[in-house]
Amino acid sequence: MAKVSIGLRGWRFDEAEIFTDDEELKPLDEIPEEPRERLVRLVGLVEEPCDVCYLDYGEAEIHRCNQAEIVYGEPNGEVLLCPEHEPDLLYWFREEGGSEHAGSLEFGDRFHEWVAAGNEAPEGYGSVEHVEEDPDGLPDLPDQQDVQERVERDFDGDRIDILELAGESDEEGDEDKLSEDDFDDVDLSTDYPSNR
Repeated sequence: MAKVSIGLRGWRFDEAEIFTDDEELKPLDEIPEEPRERLVRLVGLVEEPCDVCYLDYGEAEIHRCNQAEIVYGEPNGEVLLCPEHEPDLLYWFREEGGSEHAGSLEFGDRFHEWVAAGNEAPEGYGSVEHVEEDPDGLPDLPDQQDVQERVERDFDGDRIDILELAGESDEEGDEDKLSEDDFDDVDLSTDYPSNR
């Protein structure tokens, strides 16, 4: 079974899981959960800047950032890179303990912290050689609106109206209501980690 990257190099998909025999993208409900999650996430990533460029230049000079061409990590904990900065991630992963975070949502945060501390790969550190047999032979990744419309059209489950449920519990009685006293021992000043 052939593996392919779509939109960005890095995440690889089994062709048979995501494409029909006519090389069309399968309906989302026919794609297994993990590749479907990555495909949907890719829709929002394909035009984003390289994370390292962004850390170097910031929002004010985003026009100086290279567009990302490569993705590593798990959805919502990923790292986006241009070819110039891919060696930085590889060096961090191989030589600086980055492999400890493989498969976790902390992967991106830990790499970003390493870069923000002024670290980078030594000059001349090797990159990964990517083979592109037929880069134009793959279908275009659908845009986010198309994916959302397909998800809603293909959705078979029951929809839950949270506001309606909240109204029902008020009518049933006050025993399930929360009061300010329920939060006396909650420390709201605690910093919690984020995905980005």
